[in-house]
Amino acid sequence: MIRFEDYQDRFKYIRLERHDGILEVTFHRDGGQAVWEATEGGIHDEFGQACYCIGRDPETKVMILTHAGDCPFEKVAASGERVTPEFWDRMLKEGKDLLANLLEIDVPIIAAVSGNTFFHAELFVLSDIVIAGEDTRFADKAHTCVGVPPADGVHVVWPMLLGPNRGRHFLLTGAEIDANEAQRLGVVAEVLPKHQVLERAREVARELAQKPRLTLRYSRLALTQDIKRRLLNDLGYGLALEGLGVFGLTNSKRE
Repeated sequence: MIRFEDYQDRFKYIRLERHDGILEVTFHRDGGQAVWEATEGGIHDEFGQACYCIGRDPETKVMILTHAGDCPFEKVAASGERVTPEFWDRMLKEGKDLLANLLEIDVPIIAAVSGNTFFHAELFVLSDIVIAGEDTRFADKAHTCVGVPPADGVHVVWPMLLGPNRGRHFLLTGAEIDANEAQRLGVVAEVLPKHQVLERAREVARELAQKPRLTLRYSRLALTQDIKRRLLNDLGYGLALEGLGVFGLTNSKRE
């Protein structure tokens, strides 16, 4: 068992606040919009660790995943590290932790998202309930758009949500899907004006928090079992392929 006080202030890029059993998890950088970083100790590392702690804290009943600023991540920042086997070994471990530890959180998760959700959008759409602002656009701009195979879990999540053909098109082209289309496709539950998104997520969280703890826990376990199974089968393989692609891209730039 882990107490909230043990990890509440542990993370630099993830703000954690809990009231009446409802935990708000906010991506940020110095209180503003976050930058996705793969440096050691960066947000790529921190989120998996945060999810590990959250998943072992019995006092949380519902979680809200959201972000500071106009969109979740302004950009993906280069790590500045050489791409070595040791570097990718760390990326592989952190990449597994990101999704595996997120899915090991055994309470319902509500995503409150707005703006251009172009980097690691899968972290939001893996939530049980996704509430999006009218300005939200989903895309994957971190992989094939920059020459990297889309295989860090997005190759499992997006074809599962969009269907195999639409999912492959989405990942190979960097195509954007707006909030209303995402709702039509079943990726998003509700679309609201941007300023209403977080308050609506809080309202739904308060409703859920009234339900018995075991009802919430076992519902989450039942509803995520198939997703866990798919990721267990394919995440490690995908990360290995992504690593080979990154090595190839780096070597081609040196030539």
